[in-house]
Amino acid sequence: MIVLGIDPGTATTGYGLVRDGVNGPELVAYGVITTPKTLAMGERLREIYIQLRELLREHRPETAAVEKLFFQKNVSTAMTVGQARGVILLALTEAGVSIGEYTPNEVKHAVAGYGSADKPQMQQMVRTLLNLREIPRPDDAADALAVAICHLHSYKYKNLS
Repeated sequence: MIVLGIDPGTATTGYGLVRDGVNGPELVAYGVITTPKTLAMGERLREIYIQLRELLREHRPETAAVEKLFFQKNVSTAMTVGQARGVILLALTEAGVSIGEYTPNEVKHAVAGYGSADKPQMQQMVRTLLNLREIPRPDDAADALAVAICHLHSYKYKNLS
């Protein structure tokens, strides 16, 4: 089973794909979707949508997870991230992919065992769990891999019946 994790943003949307391996999660692919600041917001959202649809066609994940929007002090940033989340959820739904949503604390708890883990702890756990030599870069991609790992564990647990 392949799981797609997404860390949404308008400038940079991180993605990470993992599969359920014999000895735990295995890396499939990771990276970022970037949009130029010079584009109008509608064009940026369209670019995220197009690139995400291409990822879905290429990797055909069975399920996906998107990080939930947490309250940010900058309301305009929160709104633009919310717009990106909407486009992402639309693309996933159109592709027929089941969707999970997790708060940053839920992801941290699932991956590091501690809901208040800091970014370096999370990155090291992602590296360790996926048996990688180095921490995935950029940070948005590492965060997306953490979301995918969280969802893989949660999805398997929910479907044990």
